[in-house]
Amino acid sequence: MEKPPTIEDLSWGQVDVEGHGSFRDAKLWPGGARGWNWNETGTSHVPGIQIGDVEELVDEGAQRIILSRGQNERLQVQDQTLAWLEEQGIETEVLESNAAVERYNELAEDADVGALIHSTC
Repeated sequence: MEKPPTIEDLSWGQVDVEGHGSFRDAKLWPGGARGWNWNETGTSHVPGIQIGDVEELVDEGAQRIILSRGQNERLQVQDQTLAWLEEQGIETEVLESNAAVERYNELAEDADVGALIHSTC
């Protein structure tokens, strides 16, 4: 399995991903990354990250997932999302976005990690 790409930079409104470009919000998994379009699943800050937002990461082989809540921690995570990830045997960490990027990059060195990174609030 391919190594997850690292996040080169996080700034307000932009996530720069090694070899994949820049996104407002990003989905990352072993061997890939793309923009995270909230409209695909109808995600909003409240009630937050849904199962549909994380399924792709699991399908792509992520065994650990880092969920970012935004730089001001306004993005919530639905309880059913965390329960579903636990049922799948996926270790999950929920962090403020800068801490999430740091933790993701640390794990990307030697783990099958995925992440959802929200670049703003």
